[in-house]
Amino acid sequence: MKIHEICFIGAGAGALMAASNLQGRDVALIDTNAKIGAKLLISGGGKCNLTNRYASEANYLGDKAFIKPILEAFDASETLKFVKAHRLSLEERSHGQIFCANSAKELVSIFGRLSAFCTFYLSTTVLHVTKKEHFIILTNKGEIHTQKLVVASGGLSYASIGASDIGFKIAEQFGHTLITPAPALVGLTLQKEQFWMKELSGIALPVALHVEGKTFCENLLFAHKGISGPCVLSGSLYWKKGNITIDFLPHIASMEALFKTHAKKQITTALGLPKRFSKAFLDANGLEDKVLSKLSSTEKTLLASLKAYTFAPAGNFGYTKAEVTRGGVSTDEIDGASMQSLKCEGLYFIGEVLDVTGELGGFNFQWAFASAMRCAKAV
Repeated sequence: MKIHEICFIGAGAGALMAASNLQGRDVALIDTNAKIGAKLLISGGGKCNLTNRYASEANYLGDKAFIKPILEAFDASETLKFVKAHRLSLEERSHGQIFCANSAKELVSIFGRLSAFCTFYLSTTVLHVTKKEHFIILTNKGEIHTQKLVVASGGLSYASIGASDIGFKIAEQFGHTLITPAPALVGLTLQKEQFWMKELSGIALPVALHVEGKTFCENLLFAHKGISGPCVLSGSLYWKKGNITIDFLPHIASMEALFKTHAKKQITTALGLPKRFSKAFLDANGLEDKVLSKLSSTEKTLLASLKAYTFAPAGNFGYTKAEVTRGGVSTDEIDGASMQSLKCEGLYFIGEVLDVTGELGGFNFQWAFASAMRCAKAV
């Protein structure tokens, strides 16, 4: 009977990074997909936003004291050094986002070469795990045995590429606390009072979104189901229930200045927003498109709400549209120096399966890489 030294459940970003740094060891990777790196390949429009130059614990929902030393030990500069050493062409976009310049296939190809020594069990679904003298992994294709087990199975987002709750089930089976998983980096649905936004599907505009003490200044996209776009996706990470506030006029210092400077202009002209948006907002609030100087104080107050439009979303678009899963295995029960379970010797958790979730912009892959390197050095 073959007993592997180290086995990874998952062959995504974290597992591949860890395995690539375990040359000479007996390493196996199990994945439901027929090919490795499925999520890397489809993320970022096929170019994979693999890290963010400015990644720090402030960009994550989770225990900052747990996250910080892991990120500092393998930060964005280390990720860049790693991929540049393998001649991956990179492209930097706004806010420090780093993408593959050509295709994510090049990154997956690098991992493929570096992990060529590993045993791969692809198109294989993990059903159950038990531990006696070692771990016994029951799959749809039989049993796999290993001394050490690393759970790198991700969350519930992207069911189309095999996402499942197996990592959470294994954690609970071995006595771990699970912070309730929920969709994150996902669009938000609207209450009846905001249904006027639904007719704006396809329009994008820069806004400042405020939620739970965080502010995101990027594009908002109006979608058929509600609102989306970079600022909404990042904002959704921190939103649970309750209000968010959107400044639709971040380019205007104050409404008083607008009323004074553009007194002789029509509302739709003075606002400098897409006409379709301005018209929909005016109609929804029973406002006529008139010259600013002719607005009553009540009308000015209604118009001024564009600087701080506050409402409670109805919910979100769900896992089918979510980039990641919020929540997961409680980090209180994980040794941050090794990523090993404090409940079961030889069991490790890395990446998205943990209760650590990053904002939009390369932060989640950076966490996967950083936690993977922490684990690889320990095992």
